[in-house]
Amino acid sequence: MGRRRAREIALQVLFQVDVGKIKPERALEYTLSESQVSEETGAFARALVEGTLAHRKEIDDYLKQYSSDWDLPRMANVDRNILRLGLYEMLYYHETPLNVAIDEALELAKTYSDEDAPRFINGVLGRIAKELAANPG
Repeated sequence: MGRRRAREIALQVLFQVDVGKIKPERALEYTLSESQVSEETGAFARALVEGTLAHRKEIDDYLKQYSSDWDLPRMANVDRNILRLGLYEMLYYHETPLNVAIDEALELAKTYSDEDAPRFINGVLGRIAKELAANPG
């Protein structure tokens, strides 16, 4: 449950940074203090946020390429940030297997977005996973 909770915290922070234009460190500190999670869970959430933001341009380039018919600004704010978080884990956080990164993104979508979001997110991340599997490294 710790890693799933860390992903929820990371999503909340990414959403605040994206939509609320709040500084990442401030959003992270506030969300972690309100969440009262273990040090390990907090460290994983921090790694997810910092990594996603550090690679945001590359992640967004992937999303533009693989989310056919959906410009990033047109996507639901929460879906855009779930995709960013999931894609960060797929591309850069190699401790997380591709299928786990996708499954965790789907769980976030089921909890925080509308009923159509899981199918959309699965489609985008699934296409990227196929490409990554076909062209490893």
